[in-house]
Amino acid sequence: MADHLPSGLLEACVVVGASEDKLKDVYQSLQQGNSTTDLILDPEVLQVHVPPFVTKENADESGVPRTLSRVQCRRSFIKKKERLVVAPSGPGGAGSSEGATVTEDVSVPKDIDLMALPQLCFPGGLQVTNEPKEERFHFLVFTDVFGNQTHGVVVQCCRPFQEGSVFYQNGHWSSTRTTKLYTAFAICVISKHPYYNALKDCLSCLLVQLRTCRLSEERVKEFAAKLSLVPIPPPGQLHVVFNLRPLMIVLPSREDKEHPAVDLDLHLPFLCFRSKQILQIITGILMEQRVVFFSADWSRLTLVAECFMFYIHPLHWQHPYVPILSAQMLDFVMAPTAFLMGCHLNHFEEVAAETDDLILINIDDGTVSSSCSETVDLPDVPFISAECFTKRRKGLQLQHDLEVCHQGAGSDVNEMRMLRRQWQHNLNWEIQNVTLELIVNMFRDVSGHLNYEHRVFNSEEFLKTREQADLPFYRKVLETHIFHSFLKDRLNRKMDAFTRMEVNTRSETQKMKAMTDNPRRPTMQEMARKYSSNPEIRLNKRLGMSLPNLGEERHLNLLRQTSLKKTIISESAFKIPPKPVKIFKLPEFPPPMVHHHVQKYYGELIILLGKAISCVPPENSTLLARYFYLRGFMNTLCSKRLDALSDFQKLYKTDIEIFPTDLVKALVDSLQKDEFSQVDRRPELKRLIFKVKDNEMVLVQADDHVKKFQLPKTHMLQEDFVKRIQESGIVKDVATIHRLFEALTVGQQKQIDPEVFRVFYTFWKETEVEAQDVHLPAEVMEHLDNNECVYKLSCSVKTNQGVGKIAMTQKRLFLLTDGRPGFIEITKFRDIKEVKISFAPFLLLRIPSLKIKCSLRKEVFEANLKSACDLWNLMVREMWAGRTMADDHKDPQYMQQALTNVLLMDAVVGCLQTQKAIFAASKLAYFDRVKHEVPVVVPKTTLETLKHKINPSLDLPAPQTVHVLLYTPGQLSYSEADGDGNPKLWCALSGGRVVVFDAASWSMQQNCVQVGSSQLNCMLGLDQDQVWIGSQDSIIYIIDTRSMSCNKQLTEHRHEVMDFALEESDKMRQTYSCSADGTVILWDLSTLKVKKQFQLTCDRLMSIQLFNGTLWCCARDGIVELRKNGTPHRKMTLPEDLRSMPTELSSLVLFLERGQLWTSCSDSDELCLWHCRDLTKPFLRVRLQNCTGVNCMIKVKNQIWVGCSGPSPDQCRMSGKIYIVDTESHSVEKELMAHTDSVQALCSAEGRYVLSGSACQDGKIAIWKVE
Repeated sequence: MADHLPSGLLEACVVVGASEDKLKDVYQSLQQGNSTTDLILDPEVLQVHVPPFVTKENADESGVPRTLSRVQCRRSFIKKKERLVVAPSGPGGAGSSEGATVTEDVSVPKDIDLMALPQLCFPGGLQVTNEPKEERFHFLVFTDVFGNQTHGVVVQCCRPFQEGSVFYQNGHWSSTRTTKLYTAFAICVISKHPYYNALKDCLSCLLVQLRTCRLSEERVKEFAAKLSLVPIPPPGQLHVVFNLRPLMIVLPSREDKEHPAVDLDLHLPFLCFRSKQILQIITGILMEQRVVFFSADWSRLTLVAECFMFYIHPLHWQHPYVPILSAQMLDFVMAPTAFLMGCHLNHFEEVAAETDDLILINIDDGTVSSSCSETVDLPDVPFISAECFTKRRKGLQLQHDLEVCHQGAGSDVNEMRMLRRQWQHNLNWEIQNVTLELIVNMFRDVSGHLNYEHRVFNSEEFLKTREQADLPFYRKVLETHIFHSFLKDRLNRKMDAFTRMEVNTRSETQKMKAMTDNPRRPTMQEMARKYSSNPEIRLNKRLGMSLPNLGEERHLNLLRQTSLKKTIISESAFKIPPKPVKIFKLPEFPPPMVHHHVQKYYGELIILLGKAISCVPPENSTLLARYFYLRGFMNTLCSKRLDALSDFQKLYKTDIEIFPTDLVKALVDSLQKDEFSQVDRRPELKRLIFKVKDNEMVLVQADDHVKKFQLPKTHMLQEDFVKRIQESGIVKDVATIHRLFEALTVGQQKQIDPEVFRVFYTFWKETEVEAQDVHLPAEVMEHLDNNECVYKLSCSVKTNQGVGKIAMTQKRLFLLTDGRPGFIEITKFRDIKEVKISFAPFLLLRIPSLKIKCSLRKEVFEANLKSACDLWNLMVREMWAGRTMADDHKDPQYMQQALTNVLLMDAVVGCLQTQKAIFAASKLAYFDRVKHEVPVVVPKTTLETLKHKINPSLDLPAPQTVHVLLYTPGQLSYSEADGDGNPKLWCALSGGRVVVFDAASWSMQQNCVQVGSSQLNCMLGLDQDQVWIGSQDSIIYIIDTRSMSCNKQLTEHRHEVMDFALEESDKMRQTYSCSADGTVILWDLSTLKVKKQFQLTCDRLMSIQLFNGTLWCCARDGIVELRKNGTPHRKMTLPEDLRSMPTELSSLVLFLERGQLWTSCSDSDELCLWHCRDLTKPFLRVRLQNCTGVNCMIKVKNQIWVGCSGPSPDQCRMSGKIYIVDTESHSVEKELMAHTDSVQALCSAEGRYVLSGSACQDGKIAIWKVE
């Protein structure tokens, strides 16, 4: 149990100094006339104080149950030392010369090395001096073999001793002579948490007491015992404050679970170094160099090193880390591995001379050099990232005096300290944003080269996208352990600070690039930037915040609206203020540290937390969660296990992110029989215990490997070939890879030779490289759109328009004339009327030429492409067919897929170099074949109503079913801290995956918000900051729309959650949820508590709707109208003719204005229309032609939109239909066909658009205009 208790503030308190034997030796040396100048003593551990400070014996004697302690989690380190016990001095000061030998048993935490600690407490040695020295602080970091860190704060205090026979005895100093010498002792406070400023303040308070009295073991023990009572605040915005007299000590909380607490001044390196040097140090750390910091002040070493650890977050240093090396530890810098260490400035020349290839950082002078020269041979940070960092650094206000020069002098020390702390908190926040932006700018594009399914990072392709000058930096960083760990987090789709900033600061160009799966080619805009002398390329910006006018190719036109220069975060997005913090003050510490006083302290703390909870409004669930966490922790310490479990259970409804899983499991395992009997009377605890036990059974080790792409070395069957192609990053779509497999295996065994794969891959990559070198004159680029890329460029050929090279972009063909380069447009793909090959006689030969007829010109374009004629014929036909289908279906992905097919054709022909190459390439002409073999004519009604299509499975190897769609409106006013205010489209795919689109541009905003692992059944948007999602695993997940994280769960349902119904009025706002077993729960939205719960007897409850204050429940066997108290009012069953069929109700729609009830069945082609006042039988039925079953219905204005399954795909027709039924005429107005699989989900976007999602054979979302 104690193994899982979170540690308190104090881990140990150790007193280090000279032993009595050493002081005796000093006296004897002085008696012999030696000087004190070079007298260095060996420090030893004098005292060790570790929690718990209430022993079992004391608890047993008092008859009070013992406080739960963490003593079991420590191994006993027995330190036996002989100590001279001197009798107390008499009034005259003479002490007894007789002593006794005693043995002390010291139990210390397992991570603390008492052997090395004395040297670290006195890294410069323990000296004897003639003059007293002021107290000095320094800071330590201990790292175990697993990388776990423990932090220490040390204060060195100077105390006198005499040239006589009087020494440190029984915790007191006594004197018999007047000639004084001085030596030091050190007090080291050790904690699991990096509270450097707080622990320094604590030691400062202890020093105030020690200045007025002698150092005693009891006083230090009492000080340590107080710190052991201080709980650590959970991650979030709740800080803990306690009074240690004379100072108020503040423990800031961590920002999140992955980020350590920031309790130091992050601007210290900015005061010591210029921007260039800071970037050099960061580079050395990221490249895992051997780095050594130097300073004449020991305290600066750790603080500056720790600042740089924060600067590289979320990357983590994973090598030896010793910010302070004592003189005896200098040989550590001889280690051959990467390390980060710190030494006194006196050892600079010695360290530099002994070892090569060290990065030497002089904190005091602000210089960075190497052990070989005064300069550092490190690659520069990428230019754009460095430029942005330098600009941000100039905007920081680093001088506190400038901030307060207008203020008067304060009389309250604690108030002045609080103001200074607030200023530092704000500055730390700005610095963290500056350094995080630096890391984001460095590695923003990494995600574009990851294959999540096979956990592959294609480093070579990533490097090809970097600027030439930046390559040395990336080549080194990509080989480090730091970057490898960073890749693991990206592949695990970790939603950390890096991901949030990267997503929230994407330019429109980057958003739209994420929506395409085209092979990488430089756009005209990028080409212009590359070759233009003008650093700023001004572009037209036409971005809107409302729903888009879904006109032709808006998704592509957005690309031309935003410069790639927008990779730098805008000022408005950057200057986000820190979140406001709340302070919780601990009660005063108990005077005597005995068991019943400690229990009383805990009890008072629990009462204070209860009062704080009662004062927090339910809407502030984030703050409530922190109070519940703290109270649960204190109840655990008091052995109130059920109360602790109750507090932790409340985290499900407030913030599941800080749920202490291991601690809760340990609490459940430690429950006694009588406690289990009480659990039966507390349903919420029963559910929690069941969930904990259930999770134990399904615990699976997460896949954590990362690999680089390597060419295969053995023959590949189709399945292995698919995997290899996906790993290479060439294409993801499985169906396309299958066609590629067929192309490469034409006329041979169905397996791919590794040499064929190598040649194909090499040709593909060489083509990409050649495209990067294409340089079009400015006069040519003026005729092209900013987002256009040249994907294919022919050799110089003779055409009827002159001699030149034929260029193909994703939109058009044009001729790049020889001589003085000029632009002649051949045709846009949508304007093509005919493509064919003709043969022109030349002597005895027939020279093939390609003829292209354009609808806008009378003259036919003809080019003598010779041997390349057949390939160009295939490519132009495929692009033409793709453009036609994209226009007909309003789906830009058809064009993107056609482009991929064309480039694969080119690579196949270049790879095979045989007579069958063209035939093999024709296997990839998918759209041209569909156009001629299975022509699909899109009905005119569909063309007029359909506005756009998007693909939520773009990042996946195969389409997935769209189970649920939800549209949430935008916000007219919003802050940058809340994210953008655009409307959103939420799409639930298989396996608990949620994809979020920006509905202003239909760009993908979040490609994976993971919500459990089961299928999702329903979604509901609440306010502007919550989305409720019901899952098959019986849990209601609540997503915070600002952080895009699932931080709350409602676990009251026992079966899969099927639907929600929102009730709104002037007086209240509440939500109903239902599960398949017939359970209906009414939720209080502010507290997330169950207001009512009732059970409905039915066969699989599927949906609920509110009408006239009653709840209409749709089950498979009928519809039940419930009063608000849960009692059935009326029941409607299936019509008689349908009861004999194996069918079931699938959905219902209530038309409030007309009192109509529309129902549908999953296996019927009819809609039944009922009157709400008469449920005996439907008064009308509406037949849906060519419909095999209804899956979903919604009401939009005066229409009912019905999503259906159509005929089988084997009949080569659309298998997903949408019927629009008019509620006045009760007739079908339109039949819409745009999905190749059944329509599974419908939702309305402000009554202007309807969005439909289909099953996995199609997997697309169609956007329809409502008339």
